[in-house]
Amino acid sequence: MVVLLVGSVPLATGCGTLRHFRVMADGFPSFLPKEVEKIKDPLARKLAMRIERLPVPVSFSESSIMSSCVKPSIQAQTNPVVLLHGFDSSCLEWRYTYPLLEEGGLETWAVDILGWGFSDLGKRPSCAVESKREHFYQLWKSYIRRPMILVGPSLGSAVAIDFAVNHPEAVEKLVLIDASVYAEGTGELATLPRVMAYAGIYLLKSITLRLYVTYLAFRNISFSTCVDWTNVGRLHCLFPWWEDASVDFMNSGGYNVSSQIKKVKQKTLIIWGENDQIISNKLAVRLHSELSDAILRQIPDCGHLPHVERPSSVAKLILEFVLQCLPSQVLISKP
Repeated sequence: MVVLLVGSVPLATGCGTLRHFRVMADGFPSFLPKEVEKIKDPLARKLAMRIERLPVPVSFSESSIMSSCVKPSIQAQTNPVVLLHGFDSSCLEWRYTYPLLEEGGLETWAVDILGWGFSDLGKRPSCAVESKREHFYQLWKSYIRRPMILVGPSLGSAVAIDFAVNHPEAVEKLVLIDASVYAEGTGELATLPRVMAYAGIYLLKSITLRLYVTYLAFRNISFSTCVDWTNVGRLHCLFPWWEDASVDFMNSGGYNVSSQIKKVKQKTLIIWGENDQIISNKLAVRLHSELSDAILRQIPDCGHLPHVERPSSVAKLILEFVLQCLPSQVLISKP
């Protein structure tokens, strides 16, 4: 029996304890940038030690792409939960919520979206929307092989909707967190000359901009925490192919899924931080109204990334959703 503590309320489920992950002698996989050693967050360090690369065959590359993810350490009777991440981020976004989901008995993957995270893109494959979709489908087909509860935060929600509409057989349910699904792709950025595009991407990598975005994304975090979380968030940017992959995605036009929302047939849980300063929670109500079968939960005193800021609340909601314990009405979740 494994117990998940959410606030003062224990949630218990039975599960196995099969361990299956690889750790290098120094604690971190050798393919991670050496700057991972500077990260102080103990849960980020612990999750980083579990990152693996799996070969994924795709039509747009002559060889398989060695693709980064965190594999489950348990096997469960319920379908697996698969965690995506937001724009230009990585599976390390889930450093706080991932262990809670596993402790709750869920078979949980954390997958890096092609072009971001810690996959090997040394051969510079396409990172357009269609390529990201095919890559994720081939990873699912090769390793996961069962309908998923697919979780997407921020732009990861657009990735999840696009995937669920195009491959409904692979998705049992959706969880969308502070969903960025109404933007019209990368807009005018797609038409920038490549020199200007690379200049913009270089700015995106800068510590100053990343610090500002981190402050904007969360509520009341200290400067030292902001610095460490910034280092976690930009770790994948230190790969030599990150700029090329980012420009390729920008020039491709990005995700524009607003017309796909009403095509989603899967039951969906929408989670939103009430104090999101990046995407207004008014869009949570709009999204709820446009999905055919959706539940909305808003988390008080929480910013744009509830799975980082309020992991216990998010883990509790996902666990209840997977186990079909949630009532259908709109409620407010307490942190």
